[in-house]
Amino acid sequence: MSPLPHRGAEALPRCGHNGGMSTSSAPTTHPSLQIGPHTVQPPVVLAPMAGITNAPFRTLCREFSGGKGLFVSEMITTRALVERNDKTMQLIKFDASERPRSIQLYGVDPVTVGKAVRMIAEEDLADHIDLNFGCPVPKVTRKGGGSALPYKRNLLRAILREAVSGAGDLPVTMKMRKGIDDDHITYLDAGRIAVEEGVTSIALHGRTAAQHYGGTADWDAIARLKEHVPEIPVLGNGDIWSAEDALRMVRETGCDGVVVGRGCLGRPWLFADLVAAFEGRTDAFVRPTLREVADVMVRHATLLGEWLGDEQRGVVDFRKHVAWYLKGFAVGSEMRKRLAVTSSLEELRAGLDELDLDQPWPAGADGPRGRTSGNNRVVLPDGWLKDPYDCAGIGEDAELDTSGG
Repeated sequence: MSPLPHRGAEALPRCGHNGGMSTSSAPTTHPSLQIGPHTVQPPVVLAPMAGITNAPFRTLCREFSGGKGLFVSEMITTRALVERNDKTMQLIKFDASERPRSIQLYGVDPVTVGKAVRMIAEEDLADHIDLNFGCPVPKVTRKGGGSALPYKRNLLRAILREAVSGAGDLPVTMKMRKGIDDDHITYLDAGRIAVEEGVTSIALHGRTAAQHYGGTADWDAIARLKEHVPEIPVLGNGDIWSAEDALRMVRETGCDGVVVGRGCLGRPWLFADLVAAFEGRTDAFVRPTLREVADVMVRHATLLGEWLGDEQRGVVDFRKHVAWYLKGFAVGSEMRKRLAVTSSLEELRAGLDELDLDQPWPAGADGPRGRTSGNNRVVLPDGWLKDPYDCAGIGEDAELDTSGG
């Protein structure tokens, strides 16, 4: 198997097949998104994903996009950053080619969030700060964080105020969900508070915390938020599995850009498709053979090993990506299991070389991937829903002390 060139997108074929998208659906102009002083063109953002969007994965996505778009780090907890936790300091390391450098912060205590933001600004650790108000996992919501937090309007305002005031010239954005559940919808109130406190842009995942990643994302909510806060850019997130989906979201909701998460799992070349689509080049989509996918897999694992400083640790960390990369290809269950327990690059390469590497990109492989569970009970602090304004008792003890996945 030949090594993959550093410019990953150039190693993959582009062909006229466009997944059924008509060229009439492509925009006639090349839109851009303004995040403070940073122009994001086309308006495509990699969603922060815990344990996924580390520097190696961002490098792959950025290579395929030709450096176009915005690529955000995985979630960094403010307490761990302020305390200079070793793992957290590793997670905020950016490749020299990453510009702008984007960090997503999670926090519950306004004072701690303020300290973390000032640390980033004063030590030049990033060029853009995104605040996480969208994570639905229990370890976050039980502390009142993530998608639970916007229900407490005054707490949300206090965090945003501390963040914006501490950031100096750095733009502060936020990502959120519709609300906790269908009975506790918060996104319109949260959007107005964000505008009033100087947030630069808002990304909305069109699901509640209770939905997790199940069901269908509510794109109508994205349109309503855009109408509600016309003063700042609104980005849409949820169910973008293809470049056509991204164009359709912009067309149907009027949003200013898209945030792509699970759709790029095991498919970093989706960002090449997204750039091509927004530039109207609908005949330039990437449809790799399994051989080319295998090359990307090895490069991904190699980058992880270099980043972690240990080949074995890199390959072990890569294991979670194997099923996503192989989605749709004719690879037996035993071989999938074997590839998912490899511990060296040599072992990974050897297993991949045993596959039928001439397989073309499979039909249907562009569809949903990643977690799909829904209708979950949202774990919240005791009495959280009694009063949407009272935030007594929330402080440093509610902060998580570790970052990432």
